[in-house]
Amino acid sequence: MTKNFYLFIILLFPLFLRAQNKLSDNIFLHKLPNGLDVLVVEDNSVPLATIMMTFKSGAFTEPAKFAGLTSIYQAMLYKGNKDYTDQQDLDYHAGGLGFQNMNYLTTEEYSKIYFTLPKSNLGSGLNFMNSMVRFAKFNPAEFEKEKEQSDGQLKQREASPFFLLNEAMLHHLWGDQYNRKLPVGNHQSIYSATTALMDSIRDKYYYPNNAILIVGGDVAHEAVFNAVEKIYGDWKASSFDPFKKWPLPEFAPLAKTDYFIVESPIATVPSILVNWQGPDTRNDISATYCADVFSYIVNQKSSKLKNALVQSGLAQSTSLGYLTLKYVGPISLIVNPYPSKVKECVDELKKQLVLMCDDDYITDEQIETAKRMLEIKKIREEEITTDYVHSLSFWWASASLNYFAGYNENLKKVSRADLKNYINKYIRNKPYCAGLLINPELKDQVNAAAFFKPNN
Repeated sequence: MTKNFYLFIILLFPLFLRAQNKLSDNIFLHKLPNGLDVLVVEDNSVPLATIMMTFKSGAFTEPAKFAGLTSIYQAMLYKGNKDYTDQQDLDYHAGGLGFQNMNYLTTEEYSKIYFTLPKSNLGSGLNFMNSMVRFAKFNPAEFEKEKEQSDGQLKQREASPFFLLNEAMLHHLWGDQYNRKLPVGNHQSIYSATTALMDSIRDKYYYPNNAILIVGGDVAHEAVFNAVEKIYGDWKASSFDPFKKWPLPEFAPLAKTDYFIVESPIATVPSILVNWQGPDTRNDISATYCADVFSYIVNQKSSKLKNALVQSGLAQSTSLGYLTLKYVGPISLIVNPYPSKVKECVDELKKQLVLMCDDDYITDEQIETAKRMLEIKKIREEEITTDYVHSLSFWWASASLNYFAGYNENLKKVSRADLKNYINKYIRNKPYCAGLLINPELKDQVNAAAFFKPNN
């Protein structure tokens, strides 16, 4: 081999990596020696920068006594650290740096904290994030206050009838593991939380090799990489993979179709929620694309489901969705029947669930239109960087950056046969859970218990 040949390979290697990662030309990925992924999205349209730190932690990592505690942990990152005495001090300095949209979020499979600030304060922002993530105080008095606030927020959610329907659905669909799909936890776990449990969460999941730092906006990637190396380079990586050391239990497959009724006196209109256990990105990636295509088709006014339920006057609305996850993403169908047509709507819905795999249920034109519109939707997501970083964070956790980058390419490969296989594997004649949210008076009036049940 000649010297020129090796030089040629060295010059091409960055391009090879970019081809493998399939990242857009304005997106740059770098991994620190401690394992921290650093992703930079360059966009000079507005002189702002968004900084986001995301961890693979959340409801799916929470055994029963930890239910909802990742969210409390995230909230405590805002209560003071080595550089800021308490939340008031932290907020004061954040305001001085021009912070916007400073917040946190805990979901099924990730948790994140983020804020947007003027690009001139990028260095200060990176230091600010470092102090929050690595050096939070977890003051016992502040911790008790946060527990009360979290419990109060849960009570507010419980005041919503649809929250009660969704929570009941989680119990029926996931059984004993329901809390791994419910980031807000429950009253018992919140009241029983201790700072020792907070330490346990940190010691398991809050390491650089289980995180990604995303910086998006009017920034230069090399400058960001250099700054991050100086600030976060001494953050010690874990010596273990938390998902190997503490393996997550698999969700038990749904054994049979299950119907249930949730009564609420403030439910002004009835709602039907149908859930299946769908595909995930560990075991059936190709089906996740099919789930998106099929959901898009069914949600259009021209779909057979809309025609049978909405256009016919049985329901006010219907919506089918799929949540892409690593650990069994749910397929969810929401139907809002007219109060006087609840039984007729349920009967027709059951028919439609059987008809969904018929060859004429969807057309070739609908398939191609769905793929094209989903492609356009993804492209539009990239136009607003402050929103785009949230999408990148989600896909990094629930699938991979390569999954997201190659989404449109793989979307185009979805065929009618693929959609039929998806429907047969996850929907048609498969066990599902169906919940009816209804006012007690209307429930008795229509005798819902007589028909809202599986067919014999």
